[in-house]
Amino acid sequence: MNKERLIKSSLRVKEHGEVFTPTKIVKLMLNQKELQEDLHSLTSTFLEPAAGEGAFLTEILRRKLKLAVRMSSTLFEFEENSLIALSSLYGIELLEDNVEILVLNMFGEFYRVYQKELVHYQGKASERVLESAKLIVNLNIAQGDALKRTRSDGKPIVFSEWQLLPEAHDIKRVQRTEYTLDAIAKGEQSSDGIQRHFSEQLDLFPDDVSGSNQDELLKYKFVPVNIKDVYKQKTEPI
Repeated sequence: MNKERLIKSSLRVKEHGEVFTPTKIVKLMLNQKELQEDLHSLTSTFLEPAAGEGAFLTEILRRKLKLAVRMSSTLFEFEENSLIALSSLYGIELLEDNVEILVLNMFGEFYRVYQKELVHYQGKASERVLESAKLIVNLNIAQGDALKRTRSDGKPIVFSEWQLLPEAHDIKRVQRTEYTLDAIAKGEQSSDGIQRHFSEQLDLFPDDVSGSNQDELLKYKFVPVNIKDVYKQKTEPI
């Protein structure tokens, strides 16, 4: 019988208070009735401020992807619904090795369910979907200190909001807007949709088209696109 690993080392426990939550406890906590409405919504957002390797986030994603499967009658619909589910989950983790595993766990869970649906619908994997999923995970997971609201390099944590727009011709479009975590906590989100910087991401995918990795003060606005095309990161100047 395999026992779950709850700590990596006594030193990490001492220095960072790192203790992993057992799967049984994760499921028990997520089964609380107060969470069921949000867990049965593709768009309800969750933020895990001490995400570790993703015990909570991957379990929430697993449940949301099951919902996406039930809501979809075609592969096209599942691809859109699964990306919406993925875009609703955010995490912050202090330790780099945990962040790397977290990102891979999130994408791995998405890919596992996607492959299952490809078999079900006898379809072919879409590079648009996979590249968009990679970008969303990279942008929604931050390495940093949730209490200080800063990244490991001391710069502000920045998250992207993926606002679902009214459907046009049965196509789900999203508007991406960036906010610092500090602004979100203070309720100071700008309503003009203007972006004033690019955020850096932890790029774990060699061929990922993610981010410009610039911190220059620029004024631009993301263009609303089909959720399968968010990897293109289309912008227009203000």
